[in-house]
Amino acid sequence: MVFYFSGTGNSKYVAEQIANYINDKIIPINDLIKNNKESMFKSEASLIFVVPTYAWRIPKIVEQWIRKTKFEGNNDVYFILTCGGSVGNAGFYAKKLCKETGLNFRGLAPIIMPENYLAMFPTPDKYQCQTIIEKSKPYTEILAKLIQKGEGFPESKVSLIGRLQSSIINMIFYPIFVKDKGFTVSNDCISCNKCALNCPLNNIELISGKPVWKGNCTHCMACIACCPTEAIEYKSTSKGRHRHYIME
Repeated sequence: MVFYFSGTGNSKYVAEQIANYINDKIIPINDLIKNNKESMFKSEASLIFVVPTYAWRIPKIVEQWIRKTKFEGNNDVYFILTCGGSVGNAGFYAKKLCKETGLNFRGLAPIIMPENYLAMFPTPDKYQCQTIIEKSKPYTEILAKLIQKGEGFPESKVSLIGRLQSSIINMIFYPIFVKDKGFTVSNDCISCNKCALNCPLNNIELISGKPVWKGNCTHCMACIACCPTEAIEYKSTSKGRHRHYIME
């Protein structure tokens, strides 16, 4: 059973590749969170979570969802984290989460995908994004084969910087940077409502035809990336940066 959480499509894409290879079904965590569904899943096969890397760990919103969801049957769990660079010491915290929720940690592996956090980092252009996606495919296949064989993912050595990124920096990152007050909308907005429909936290509402953010944001970048007219910006940081969006 392959679960994914995705704002702009990186993790959805990888999850689909994994699910196709191992011939398993795929479940979007986005929809379950958006509809506030308390869920129970029973699977004879391993559980695979494909999620983006938020501040060098799995997203808090995903961790919270896993903690309140009941899993029965096979409790082997693999984590695949899409990222623009590094996942730091994310494996340590994923393993800790499994121990606390009665799941059997089988490893965490990163897959490099196009950087999409345009609220903070430069993003590659459309051509570069496609090149990065193509380069990810062989490694995705390697991970799928390991899952299919029931083998754990190999552990990677974590640097001191990686440990700091996933601990101290992660802890201060959310309260300092993960806010929706920086989002603005221009007169190019056509009131299509895509930003609200694609927000997994129901944090956006159209008022007088324009999106309004309500203070409960996880910085998934779905709203800014899915806007067909690029009417949404995040402060001045996102201006001129490519909106990577492959959810559709």
